[in-house]
Amino acid sequence: MTDAIKPSRDIARLIEIMAALRTPVTGCPWDLEQNFETIAPYTIEEAYEVADAIARRDLPDLKDELGDLLLQVVYHARLAEEQGAFAFGDVVEAITRKMIRRHPHVFADGAARDPQSVKTAWDRIKAEERAEKAAERTRLAQAAPASSPLPVREAELGSEPQPSTLADIPVGLPALTRAIKLQDKAAKVGFDWPNLAPVFDKLKEEIAEFEEVALPNDPRRDSLLAPSDSRSASRPEGASLSASGGRLPGGASPDAIKERAIKEEFGDMLFVMANIARHLHLDPEAALRAANQKFVRRFAHIETRLEKLGKTPSQSTLEEMDALWDEAKAIEKSATAKKA
Repeated sequence: MTDAIKPSRDIARLIEIMAALRTPVTGCPWDLEQNFETIAPYTIEEAYEVADAIARRDLPDLKDELGDLLLQVVYHARLAEEQGAFAFGDVVEAITRKMIRRHPHVFADGAARDPQSVKTAWDRIKAEERAEKAAERTRLAQAAPASSPLPVREAELGSEPQPSTLADIPVGLPALTRAIKLQDKAAKVGFDWPNLAPVFDKLKEEIAEFEEVALPNDPRRDSLLAPSDSRSASRPEGASLSASGGRLPGGASPDAIKERAIKEEFGDMLFVMANIARHLHLDPEAALRAANQKFVRRFAHIETRLEKLGKTPSQSTLEEMDALWDEAKAIEKSATAKKA
């Protein structure tokens, strides 16, 4: 670090550092190669690391991770500034304007004080903002060169006479989170189950459909059959290869068609699971993270117990590990009962 640039609590210093990193010739070679698309995955990763620090209640780590996430904002703003689109100050101005505009009951003389009135005003203001954003996209598209790294698609120019109710749900959200947001938006216009019972009926239907396409294509299914049965059962009825090199008239192989069907049914099942979470006001991402962590704890118990026996999981039978899993489960249930 040179004497000219030192750490600071001022956001201007971070902007200065980013500008130095992106300065041709004297900047960082790696940073100079980056663009919006290559940096976007890091932005998502940093957001997850913020969530992880919060889940672990690690405030010192949260401070660092929030800094890393802030760097991502500064990075994208710098890339945009280099294209003449906007700078970091414009980002700050946009969010401050948005917050002031969306809270007239706090920053203006708006009278909406009950939650429903606030929500109604919020939805109206967001619709106005979408219209303004469409106009801004049109302006940028007309001003941007044809080789712009982020071309504005025609469908984004606000030219459609009736934009979809679901159009403003970001595609880049985690899939389960986006599913809930899509369902919430559809529910606001009346497209929703009346209660949870029919959603569970739908889940049972989707599980049955998934099972129908998945079980015959279990890659380990043959290992459960007698040797004499394996050849006849290795491929489900109707899935025999065609005479034209294993491809169907449409050009797709039978395996590709089966994989597409399995993926589609699995997606349908997850979508209904997300709907159940929505009806119960659960965050499916948080629920799955908790399940992941529970699996890590219980598997760590298996490894610890086996180590005391001088063994590793790969040197143990499934029955041995299942017994230790049940042991870990019982220990956790006992600890939970004591806390209650």
